[in-house]
Amino acid sequence: MIHGAQSARRIFRSLQFGLDVQFALASLDFEYGQGVFGPKPEARSLDAIRKSLRDPTCQGPDPVYNIAMDVGRIEHRTRLNEKMLLFGVVAYANGQLGDEPVRSQGHVHAVSPHSGWSAPELFEIWHGSAIIYGQEKSGDDPGRCIAVRAEKGDTVVMPPRWAHCVINANPESKMIFAAWCDRQYGFEYDQVRSHGGLAWFPVLSDGSSLTWEPNPRYSSSELKRRNARTYPELGLEPGIPIYELFAKNSESVGWVSEPSRFSSLWQEFEP
Repeated sequence: MIHGAQSARRIFRSLQFGLDVQFALASLDFEYGQGVFGPKPEARSLDAIRKSLRDPTCQGPDPVYNIAMDVGRIEHRTRLNEKMLLFGVVAYANGQLGDEPVRSQGHVHAVSPHSGWSAPELFEIWHGSAIIYGQEKSGDDPGRCIAVRAEKGDTVVMPPRWAHCVINANPESKMIFAAWCDRQYGFEYDQVRSHGGLAWFPVLSDGSSLTWEPNPRYSSSELKRRNARTYPELGLEPGIPIYELFAKNSESVGWVSEPSRFSSLWQEFEP
């Protein structure tokens, strides 16, 4: 419960992104405003992600983040189900996990039964700064490795079958993001965990400056670092929140649950 006694500066409200969700930044708790549905947020513990961290024995904030899957406006519930689309909201703690910033564990999206595809994901940063890291493959050869820096309002697309994680880029601040996912989503962790994480680890070398260290359990790879971009090739309209895109025209993000629409694009696609 978010109490009215909390100061406004400790509450983030997401109205500008097309949904009324209120976040208590001190606790990571959040609740839904009028006309918005969603489940009780689920806390992700530090123990749950240790197998993909650079130092699995590290100390850090616990829970690492709170997550709610299947959030939306009540008026859209039927359409969301029909389109097999799922909207998720995640609030990250600040601080560090050992010498790494707060982040999720690496995973690959499982193949969705209804589409026969591993779904892409469309991220949008609501508060703070993030880095969304992805690698083309999860085996010994990670293929292309890309880290995208994203600020409030930026969007990032992770293509099908890429292993990825989301990182809080600023250890001094909470971070909140939202994402469009496939309704039949599932996560594959085995290959990432067998390598002790993803191919590159984000490291806070002096407590604030972020550098990257290669994971020696993978073959040698190059890391590309870039800022968030727009995606005209996917028909996304810059400056319009990703939930509002759906509200205006559900087909505009329909490729998330039907990636075969862009089957010729994904092979060479980069975030």
